[in-house]
Parts: sequence; structure tokens; C-alpha cells
Amino acid sequence: MGSIPRRNARYHFDYGRQSRLAPQPGGSATCFGRSVEIAVIDFHTHSAASDGALSARDLVDRAARGGVRRMAITDHDTIAGYLSVCQSVPSGLELISGVELSCQWGRVGIHIVGLGFDPAAPAMTHHLEGLDKARRDRAEKIAHKLDRSGMPGALAGAMAVAEGAQIGRPHFARWMVLAGHVESEEMAFKRFLGRGKPGDISLLWPALDDTVATITASGGLAVLAHPLEYKMTATRLRALTDAFRDAGGVALEVINGRPRPGDTDTLWRLVRERDMRVSVGSDFHRDSPYGAGLGVNVTQIPEGMGVWEQL
Repeated sequence: MGSIPRRNARYHFDYGRQSRLAPQPGGSATCFGRSVEIAVIDFHTHSAASDGALSARDLVDRAARGGVRRMAITDHDTIAGYLSVCQSVPSGLELISGVELSCQWGRVGIHIVGLGFDPAAPAMTHHLEGLDKARRDRAEKIAHKLDRSGMPGALAGAMAVAEGAQIGRPHFARWMVLAGHVESEEMAFKRFLGRGKPGDISLLWPALDDTVATITASGGLAVLAHPLEYKMTATRLRALTDAFRDAGGVALEVINGRPRPGDTDTLWRLVRERDMRVSVGSDFHRDSPYGAGLGVNVTQIPEGMGVWEQL
């Protein structure tokens, strides 16, 4: 990849609810002295196939109505949502294959977004099969722990809530509310499912190197998802970024949901230092006063820096 443009020390973006405003057809804007088409992209979204609230169909329909032009459904460790709609995408929307893969870097759990891969590639199908088995095994262990805490039937209950989706702790939390064991999903995590609680079952995910290699071997591009959510020191984050880049990763997710003040500046510096590309996404799961709406306006991102230019 060529050198990163360095026009300004700071970059400003539209994100969150602002980014849901639909651009006018044929609309344009001036950015860094050039006229560009207004572009709204979202390369990090979730459907009910993992832990999102909307079906994949409802998700892409909403994105299209909101003016999103290119998007990826990046469910956790499954492409079932993408496969269910990829042959019938709304007019005006380009749907890119996507997934958010769980992996391990040392003892830290990391998420890698894969974009633009062949969903039928043997490397990807084999990797996803392994993750599915690991998640099912973990669900059984969580259910056993909850049973010992006086909540029998947790596995069947969580499976019913999931309705065929990839089972995760949010499904157990929802079942606990429905069964009357806790008053809210937040309370379920606080008392039973959060870190250090009975239902916190450690799972050894595939290594970061192997995960990036799977995406690359399947013809896709690897993106380090929400880098600041891992709560690392600056030195540790640089080390993670170096390991990710050395493994074949190409981009950092500079915008994820609603960034805190200063977050995007921190990630832009890292992108420039490591000569990488950027990706953006709402990390949309459901309507929430705290989360971002679908779509990120990327017209102010300098040409040659967006991962979408390689897809």
C-alpha cells in the first residue's frame, strides 16, 4: 500500500445518529479541494443471526432506506445472516461479505472483522465450523453453571431465545429475564454472566495469526475491530497493531459506534504510524439511546485510505 496522505493533523467525521441521514441522490460534497459523491458506509453491523435485534432482511432494508450505500453484516463467528440476504439486496445498496471473528492474542480476546471474502472458501467454512462447536460447548458449560445456581433449563431457554442464531451470553441473559430469575439483562450480567461470575466461561479462541490467515486465504481483508475497547496501554496497543499487521491485517476500525472525544485522533495517529488503512462501522445491534444508528459518512476520509477502496 502506498504512503498515507497526511493533509491535516485532525480529521472530523459524521457518525452516530447524524450518519443515518440519507444523502440526496447524486449529491456531492467538497473534501480536501475535490468534489466527491456523498458516501455512507457501514462495515460493522449485527443481525439476529448472532446478537443483534433485527433479522438480516430488516437490517439491510433499514440500511437502504437510511441512505447506506455499502455495508457488511458482521455477525459474531457466523455468516448465516449474510447468506440469508446476499441474493436479494435492496436497490442502491451493495452488500459485502462480512464476519466478526473471535480470536486470541496472548491471553486477550480480540475481534477481527473479515470483509470481502469468499463465503464458500474451505478455509473460512472450516474456521467457522470450529467456532460454532466451541460456542456450543461453552453454552453447555454456562447452562451447567446456571443450573447449579438454581436456574434449571438454561440451555433450552437460551436456545429458544436465540431461535437458531449463534448462542451467546446475551441469549442466556434474555432467558433469565423471561424466566423471572433477574429483573433485567444488565442484572443478569452483573450477577451471573459478567467477568468473574458463575457463567463467565473462559474459551480459548483461535490465535490472531490463524484468524487473519483464514480471512486472507479466503480472499478477504482483515480489520482490527474497535481497538480501544481492549483497554490497553498505548504501548500494548501498538504491539497488538504490529502483530495484526505482521499477520496480514490491513486496516484499523477508526470509527466504531459513537467514539468518545479524542478516540478517533488516537486511532488516526496509529494508522499513520503503521501505514495502514481505515474502516468504519456503527457496530449496530439494536435501537438504543446509547448506540449509533446505521451508517457512517466517509466523504471526509482522504482518498486512498479507506479499506472500501480495496473491495
